[in-house]
Amino acid sequence: MVEHAAPLTIVPPLPIGDLLETGFEWFKDTFDAFFDVVGDIVTGAIDGIAAVLLAPDPLVLAVIFALLAWLVRDWKLGIGTLVGMVLIIGMGMWDPAMDTLALVVVATLVALVIGVPLGILAARSAVVSRILRPVMDFLQTMPGFVWLVPVVKLFSIGVAGAMVATVIFALAPAVRLTELGIRQVDGEVVEAGQAFGAGPRQILKDIQLPLAMPTVMAGVNQVIMLSLSMAVIGGLVGAGGLGNEVVSGISTLNLALGFDAGISVVILAIFLDRLTASIGSRRPGHGRLRELRERFTRTPATSAA
Repeated sequence: MVEHAAPLTIVPPLPIGDLLETGFEWFKDTFDAFFDVVGDIVTGAIDGIAAVLLAPDPLVLAVIFALLAWLVRDWKLGIGTLVGMVLIIGMGMWDPAMDTLALVVVATLVALVIGVPLGILAARSAVVSRILRPVMDFLQTMPGFVWLVPVVKLFSIGVAGAMVATVIFALAPAVRLTELGIRQVDGEVVEAGQAFGAGPRQILKDIQLPLAMPTVMAGVNQVIMLSLSMAVIGGLVGAGGLGNEVVSGISTLNLALGFDAGISVVILAIFLDRLTASIGSRRPGHGRLRELRERFTRTPATSAA
């Protein structure tokens, strides 16, 4: 047997992971009480929303979702939503689906509360944009499973850690698309507002954000989709909901359970995707509720004309 010479190694060992772990342990020990409070607040918020979603009869809530889809878009989405929700009920996945929906709602709200202001700051400041760009690249390229490790150490097994990991994973689109939408607003429109005496806050509120709303809503859509996908992965750390069902199906090789949970995730994803996409595509003041109000309050003379 030919013996191979030891390779010449000129790169010294770089214990980056060990250094990060040491710093993380110090961080955890220093702010442990704070993270306990945050975990309790997050868990309470998710449990509260889940309780509200599970309070009415499943068919009643399915009809409410269908009506919401019809009001936001059209009767086709309404019927599709009703069929999809009834299918979830029939597969026995309604309770886990509502738990997952509660987790997605809370994670999306937190991601937007953080991401939209950061996007506005990045649109207004080139320095902030340059600082945030590599951070957002890092958040988007890091595999979602990796975020489960530090958050479980901070919050232990449970829904709070899964929610925090979901927010980290889904934050980047909110920042990027908010910045993109505001930067795409025509500069002449902004200059016209300034010429009429509008201040920076008024220009942002009355000009930039309304014109950037389709792009911002595309960011909201992406945040929801990423939150839903990460909520399923969160089943590995006790997130509950459909994630737990998927993990149970994998661990027990239960094909029926895995497919029932997976189909339920797909139905929720389609419903949320179409809903947010329809909201983003409507012009301000031209929602279906406004259309219905104008239709039923139209006077006979107006109709005859």
